[in-house]
Amino acid sequence: MPLWNAWIQAVRSLRPACKRTRTFLWMTLALVGLCVRADLLGVTSLVRVLRLQPRSYLRFLHFFHSPGLDLDALTALWVRLARSLFRPFQVGPYLVCLADGIKAPKEGRLMPAVKNLHQQSTSNSKPRFIMGHSLQALSLLVRGPAGYVAAIPLVARIHEGIVLTNRDKRTLLDKLVALFFSVIAPWNRKVLLVADAYYASRKIITPLLASGHQLVTRVRSNAVAFRPAPQPERRGRGRPRVYGEKLRLRDLAKGNDAFVLAPSPVYGEQGVMIRYRVENLLWRPVGHLVRFVLVRHPQRGLIFLLATDLTLDPLEIIQAYGYRFKIEVGFRQAIQVLGAYAYHFWMMDMTPSRRGSGNQYLHHKTKRYRQNVARKIRAYHAFVQLASIAQGLLLHLAINRTSLVWDRFRGWLRTMNPHLPPSELVVAHALRSDLPGFLAGPLPGPELEKLLDAYRLHEDAAARASPAA
Repeated sequence: MPLWNAWIQAVRSLRPACKRTRTFLWMTLALVGLCVRADLLGVTSLVRVLRLQPRSYLRFLHFFHSPGLDLDALTALWVRLARSLFRPFQVGPYLVCLADGIKAPKEGRLMPAVKNLHQQSTSNSKPRFIMGHSLQALSLLVRGPAGYVAAIPLVARIHEGIVLTNRDKRTLLDKLVALFFSVIAPWNRKVLLVADAYYASRKIITPLLASGHQLVTRVRSNAVAFRPAPQPERRGRGRPRVYGEKLRLRDLAKGNDAFVLAPSPVYGEQGVMIRYRVENLLWRPVGHLVRFVLVRHPQRGLIFLLATDLTLDPLEIIQAYGYRFKIEVGFRQAIQVLGAYAYHFWMMDMTPSRRGSGNQYLHHKTKRYRQNVARKIRAYHAFVQLASIAQGLLLHLAINRTSLVWDRFRGWLRTMNPHLPPSELVVAHALRSDLPGFLAGPLPGPELEKLLDAYRLHEDAAARASPAA
């Protein structure tokens, strides 16, 4: 089973995150289930797809809550592994990371960090307010064959809903910066962070620039910037002026004289001409020069981009922000194919939350109660992190084993192109078709074979003992 052999070889690199061999075996089974399950109904779907006995359900629950799985070590190992499995996309000297937030709907009254969340969307199918978990995620932009570009999920964490102490004044932006620095630490490379307009803030830009990293983002149409103040020949009393002429970006977009005509660098566009204008202006939130790129697209209209690196080419900035949507595509695959946010871990001794409630304040709760909440949040993070790794493994097979995946795919697609990497859904189908042979054949390691024999359904165990039957 060459597909499964390549899969298990990558998973072995994650072994140091588990304190015991038994924990690593259950983690391997959880990753197998996340990659191939057909239904997205939480932990029970892992038991069904692996055809295990019902008692294995409690073992999976214990695994996700177990301190034997070091979540921080697992994340660091996966970040290193992703860097080695894929060829990162580069803009100048920088690797490219994508950042965004996602809201996972949750109705559980006994689930910590579930709160009332606002959704900004023009879709009639999405309500303005939902109950759920608010997460922030980071992905690595990578290259594949024939110009294929994908976003490899690295990490996602719940950053709202729980307030442990009233001394914690960190915002979502502060938490994203801390998450970003913890993720990129093993790379020892400068990184270009690409995000949407929500992250165009001093709280993001200042710590990034202090560490040599850069930001590309969109700014709102009502943004205001300044030209540097002209310096007088003789300095007078008082502080010299810093900000000169005030400019509204929407005013700079009027007329075509200052715009340059160029082919669109956005992925998937052939023969499309865009107009752009570049201005290096002072932006008051950060207090120094940044590069603004005003882009006029014939179909998509006008957009204002901001880059903190003044040396980046405008077309590189436009191309980098065009790939920001890849993290949205990754979210869709994570939800619809892997069920990355379909966890249902209740905290039975929790004070039930009400619909429409906000943050849960734990100032006056007992130490044991706070520990139980932290344990449950950690279980959510473990499930989401393993689902992110499973999605990354599917993309590893799609990009690095493209022909093999298409050869093992036992289905038909109207838009199937064997020369391009398949989607995560196609890879999951290919792995699922080979799963019975993988589990029935000689497994990689006697420990995993012994564990499966102990928890397999009786008819499957009998078939394994006598293949001729």
